[in-house]
Amino acid sequence: MKRLVIITVGKTHSGKTIFAKSLEQQLNNSLVIDQDNHAEFINTFYKTLLPKQGPNTIKYAITQTIVDYAVNRTNLHLILCNSNRSRKYRLDLLSHFHNKGFISILVNFDIPEHILQGRVVNSHRSTTIFRSASTFEEVLNRQQVGSLKSDVKAPIDGEADHLFEIKNSDGAQPVTRIIVNIYQNL
Repeated sequence: MKRLVIITVGKTHSGKTIFAKSLEQQLNNSLVIDQDNHAEFINTFYKTLLPKQGPNTIKYAITQTIVDYAVNRTNLHLILCNSNRSRKYRLDLLSHFHNKGFISILVNFDIPEHILQGRVVNSHRSTTIFRSASTFEEVLNRQQVGSLKSDVKAPIDGEADHLFEIKNSDGAQPVTRIIVNIYQNL
């Protein structure tokens, strides 16, 4: 059986989680793997294990364990709801899934900065996922600065089997319909 892996790419408050949850409801036999859930779990129960500086290696290890289990022990289609803005990391991830026979779909959320700013200012989302930030505004500001780094790049054609771009709130539903159609034609 062919399986899909749908990977979201985008900054905080761009709509990745809402999109992933909606797609999961419409895509039979699918699972959302959201790294924010893993961060909240660690911050709630294992905060003393968090690295003081550098990458959140424990969060990445938990995510990798869940992904590996889902890949090797289930027949689910996977929806990876993370920012995935590092091109190197994204390409490594896609290579892993291609080697496992998955059909890959990237969904890039390219929402204008002023809309993201408005969303973070009005956000009611829990901040229990944070390790080193205190607000979503701070996270967005870091992501804007991070966008200047050479490895933080928007996806391009050829990275995955399918690439979709969402530029506003109205763009999610048509992309969801196309992905469901891809699934139905497997």
